[in-house]
Amino acid sequence: MGGGSTDGDSVDDRPAGGRAIGVDVGGTFTDVALSLDGDLVTAKVPSTDDQSEGVAAGIEKACEAAGIDPESVTEFSHAMTVSVNALLEGDGARTALVTTEGFRDVLEIGRQTRPSLYDLDAEKPTPLVPRRRRFEVSERSTADGVERPIDDEAIESVVADLRDADVESVAVCLLHAYAHPVNEERLADALRDALGVPVSASHEVLPEFREYERTSTTVVDAYVRPAIDGYVGRLTERARDLGLPQPRIMQANGGVTDADTVRRNAVTTVLSGPAAGVVGASATAGTDGDPGGLITFDMGGTSSDVSLVRDGEVERTTESAIADRPIGTPMVDVETVGAGGGSIAWVDAGGALRIGPRSAGADPGPACYGKGGTEPTVTDANLVLGYVGADTDLGGDLSLDAAAARDALADLADEAGMEGPVEAALGVHRVANADMTRAIRSVTVERGHDPREFGLVAFGGAGPMHAVSIADGLDVERVIVPHASGVLSAYGLLAADETRDAVRTRQGPLAAVDPDAIDALYGDLADGLLDEVSDPDAARVEYAADCRYAGQSFELTVDVERPFDPAAVGDRFATAHESAYGYRADEPVELVNCRATATVPRSAPTVGVDAVDDPGPRTTRQAVFPAGARETPVYDRDRFPADEGVEGPVVIEGPESTVVVPPAWGVRLRGDGALVAEVSDA
Repeated sequence: MGGGSTDGDSVDDRPAGGRAIGVDVGGTFTDVALSLDGDLVTAKVPSTDDQSEGVAAGIEKACEAAGIDPESVTEFSHAMTVSVNALLEGDGARTALVTTEGFRDVLEIGRQTRPSLYDLDAEKPTPLVPRRRRFEVSERSTADGVERPIDDEAIESVVADLRDADVESVAVCLLHAYAHPVNEERLADALRDALGVPVSASHEVLPEFREYERTSTTVVDAYVRPAIDGYVGRLTERARDLGLPQPRIMQANGGVTDADTVRRNAVTTVLSGPAAGVVGASATAGTDGDPGGLITFDMGGTSSDVSLVRDGEVERTTESAIADRPIGTPMVDVETVGAGGGSIAWVDAGGALRIGPRSAGADPGPACYGKGGTEPTVTDANLVLGYVGADTDLGGDLSLDAAAARDALADLADEAGMEGPVEAALGVHRVANADMTRAIRSVTVERGHDPREFGLVAFGGAGPMHAVSIADGLDVERVIVPHASGVLSAYGLLAADETRDAVRTRQGPLAAVDPDAIDALYGDLADGLLDEVSDPDAARVEYAADCRYAGQSFELTVDVERPFDPAAVGDRFATAHESAYGYRADEPVELVNCRATATVPRSAPTVGVDAVDDPGPRTTRQAVFPAGARETPVYDRDRFPADEGVEGPVVIEGPESTVVVPPAWGVRLRGDGALVAEVSDA
């Protein structure tokens, strides 16, 4: 996991004079964080269609602000949305699937679980690979070994079919290849030699049992791989032109890796940006007074992402889905809702006010951007309510049109039967907060965690504007807004460890497994990971096992120590099961998957602030809260008083984000530059 937790006095172990830059691409803005000899320089630029153009522009802007040449930067880390955009927008590669005879329709049949069991109009997502591009080969492996080898004639036949289909990538997923990949290896190698297109093989992408999930994950990898390969290639060229080192890419598991690796394993880049944000929150927020841990809340221009940090560790999962496509690779456990600053407010057929998922994006953007947008967004509502000032420059360059925002909200008010733009703005703010509150409840209350025991870490361009109101509704008493909150995902790239994961399915009752054989398997996994990391001597390897009670169809992951001790693992699983579900069972415990993670630690750069003399509010303006309008002091973030707290309501404006503290809350500045809002005692 990235960097660990800090309360502002962490030590940066980069070499003296080291200069590292992190760039995160969002739906509206591209964020940059530059660690410069102990200082932090940040920048925002609008995101571009070819994301590498915005990345280069952001790097040049940050380096210009710091007064340095990009060639002096020694580390470059990056998070992007290329793969997730391909999935959400359905514009990935023309992909084919090759599978074992009789299993052509696994991808379409899926599982028995139906999210809308009683909805007669519910539609399943269209498969990424249509049936006409799903091909079968005659071969057969079982969990015990290869029964029927694949022959040359079968390979030549499928090669001809794939050529006729004019495909851009191929996914290969043969039955039981997770256990015995000989047939799949031979087929994949032959396709690579014959076709000259990317080939994703399931035993390389996800060597786990469960045919549907393995097939889906492999298909997703193949579907986004050409886009990732092309993008990372362009990004590497732009980095070279600027004199930067080759980029390290953030993976969904919360760790960075080299560019060549993600070009071969594209599926690991989904949710790259949200993962970087959670790592940044973990590295900067601290956990003082929050026994449960931290709820991370990242609200950007198009969506909001929520996750948990418990016991100093970022929560991860291997059961996720993007656009209803199951993905089984390890990733930070993030809940996403389509409510961001650019999310469009609308009225449904029943007259109810809704927010998103449609977004105004960066162009034309919200109505207040003055770039031709006319539909009301959350950002327009915040401007009308006075949370954002008309003189605010978003991203340092974008001035706001308050009249356009009021006109857009006035039209919404007419459609919704409200009295005017202010009432409509309050409604938009309330509905957006309700959407994000549900997301927080889904990762806390619905998983047995009490949100009142957590602190809420707010970041992203819009997160700090909404966080305190959301916390108030959840009875969360502490909100932390890190110093680099507006670009925290970019900062998280500087804090993220280098991380690689490996998994192997080994099913059987724990009481019957051979401990030496399982320990040898863990050794093989570790050796493979250490061969891949940049610094094997600095790497630490951690082990885990997926276990379940006999008869269950789901697993829990528990830590494993070597040498492998089945009894200890069984006890650890029973404890985890009781914590998650409230009981222990008398059933035998089964081992399902063995996992290993290799981590090369990196430390987050130190962030501090200098106290200013005679700080005070820069101005005041009227802001509207649910209880009514209040004349509200407005502080510059870099001149906020360091030695005393300020009672709300108060607005604190920074270069990348604005913090809104409503009445009945107070806010203080912590030594590391974080703002801490707490329920007021006054």
